[in-house]
Amino acid sequence: MQCEICGSELRGSSFKITIDGSELDVCGNCSQYGTLAKKRAPASRKVAPVAPRTPARTSRPRKTGFEELNDEFVDDYDLIIRDARQSRGWTQEELAAKMKEKASLIKKIERGEIVPEDSVRVKLERTLEIKLTERVGESDWSGERLNKGTTLGDIVTIKRK
Repeated sequence: MQCEICGSELRGSSFKITIDGSELDVCGNCSQYGTLAKKRAPASRKVAPVAPRTPARTSRPRKTGFEELNDEFVDDYDLIIRDARQSRGWTQEELAAKMKEKASLIKKIERGEIVPEDSVRVKLERTLEIKLTERVGESDWSGERLNKGTTLGDIVTIKRK
């Protein structure tokens, strides 16, 4: 076995030292560069008693997080925002001040460079009294016909050379 610092052959017992959180097996000469590693004691795993929980008596259905996915941004959101702002006679800076956002954010949104986050979208809708999302029709696609023997050939368009 070799010393992990100088590479010399270890004769007899090696020293376990700690240098910057790393444990190394070193010779007697190199043991001065770190502190002797102490044997680690296992962490105690005391478990605090937990009172039994009573079942909640709410009749609300649980939210899965997919409820908001039915709404989708309208395609021309940038034009809707710009038109609503201009119809009120506000500048981009005035709109930003009313929303407590930066004017550069409003400029980027109106140019269509970025899509506003949900928090900014809600502020825009409240301030300008507009609607920037539309309900996506769930009836556009249904999986009922897939249970009646639909094959991959029914779905895929095959390209011929």
